[in-house]
Amino acid sequence: MAIIAAGATDIGQKRKSNQDSICLYPERHFFAVADGMGGHNGGDIASQMSVKIFPEFIEKNINNLDSAQILEHSIKYVNRAIYEHGQQNEELKGMGTTITCVMFDGASIKVGNIGDSRTYLISKNKLYQVTRDHSLVQEKLNIGLYDREGAKNDPQKNVLVRTVGFEPEVDVDVYHYKVARNDMFLLCSDGLHGKVSDEDIIYIVNQYLADPQNATKENIEQAVKALIDQANANGGQDNISVIIALAK
Repeated sequence: MAIIAAGATDIGQKRKSNQDSICLYPERHFFAVADGMGGHNGGDIASQMSVKIFPEFIEKNINNLDSAQILEHSIKYVNRAIYEHGQQNEELKGMGTTITCVMFDGASIKVGNIGDSRTYLISKNKLYQVTRDHSLVQEKLNIGLYDREGAKNDPQKNVLVRTVGFEPEVDVDVYHYKVARNDMFLLCSDGLHGKVSDEDIIYIVNQYLADPQNATKENIEQAVKALIDQANANGGQDNISVIIALAK
């Protein structure tokens, strides 16, 4: 199964720097979005460290670990590296990042996640959230305090309960899915999913990728750009990162 993918990251309309980073590593069918956080340049450094470490870790372990293990162990390795770097630099203590990443493996895909960056499946004109946020709002959803619509107005919607790099050890969520031809996986930071509705995401993707079977990398690049443009048109209060990977 062939994979074609494209991605981009954008500073948005309000931020002074871009603390998001993306990793496109098509050689191993690996893709990741990281949304950094922390004072000074901490968020920039945390997210940039993660996307630099992933390809190095994969190449060192591709023959020793399966794809699910690679995702789990690589995120834990990144977590330790960011944590130790923060401990060694007083101004960077407490820095961290979200990570959502995927690795295609034949007819299946593994998805790793920590934080509130998300991976979605787009199949047959429908959008499905694959990952579950590690946020205070998600905790409230889990216990039934309100539904997804109510969650959008929660003043604590940006409070995370699990991130990469804040503590020396971290638990990683790893999801396993079968992949059908023409399935699309969309990875994004909350700069997209926090500003563009599920309905608008599907509408925009369908403008450029209505026929996935015949889609090109250029079509994917156009869809990515249009999603980022819509997030900016809706206010662009945060950095925006988007990757779309299509199984053909």
